[in-house]
Amino acid sequence: MKMLSVTDRQDIIVEQVSLVLGRNFVLSFQENGTDVFTPVRDRLRGSKGRLRQSGADYLLYALVDAIVDQYFAVLEVLGEKIEALQDLVVSDPKPETLRQIHRPQTADCCFCGGRCGHSVKRRTISPRSECPFLQESTKVFFRDVYDHVVQIVDTIETLREMVSASLDIYLSSISYRLNAVMKVLTIITTIFMPLTFIVGIYGMNFEHMPELKWEWGYPLVLGVMVAIAIAMLGFFKRKKWV
Repeated sequence: MKMLSVTDRQDIIVEQVSLVLGRNFVLSFQENGTDVFTPVRDRLRGSKGRLRQSGADYLLYALVDAIVDQYFAVLEVLGEKIEALQDLVVSDPKPETLRQIHRPQTADCCFCGGRCGHSVKRRTISPRSECPFLQESTKVFFRDVYDHVVQIVDTIETLREMVSASLDIYLSSISYRLNAVMKVLTIITTIFMPLTFIVGIYGMNFEHMPELKWEWGYPLVLGVMVAIAIAMLGFFKRKKWV
């Protein structure tokens, strides 16, 4: 199985755990030193409850249940990160935000190492009925763990949909910003088109042009150009384009 734990910095640690069930023993092999078996050890040391009175199969259930319960804590952390990401894609959609969007999509691979699907995950935790070391009374508890796994899978799908929605929001935000920039550039270009037309006319090198020798020709043309720009801005504002 994959054992997951969350650090103080909200980072997710993935560790491989192998469990071997025998007639009167359970062997556990861990990849690293971090684990989630502390509550099980405390129950064993306390010499109280069903864990001390039951067999090795119930101890196996307790270990598996401790691992699966930790999945919910990890999913809660992932959910908070994805919610924060959804706020970020609206307020500050940048390329770094896009990389953060794609990063949580691989988070569900922590449950299977990226090598299997949901059905494999369920088979990994759900006990096989032909196992000779599982008592019928203990299989009921494993079915409860199985129900938790199904709930985890549903939560993963919900988080995946949230990530996909974040990607859609990111693309929409980028498109909106691009449209806003294009809108401003279009308005500026539209305003300068008639001004450029007027400047182009008076930039022609003809000898006989009526306004060339006129004393007030230059300020008049500038005034007309300013009036045209103001009139067009007023028109755009009235149309609520700016």
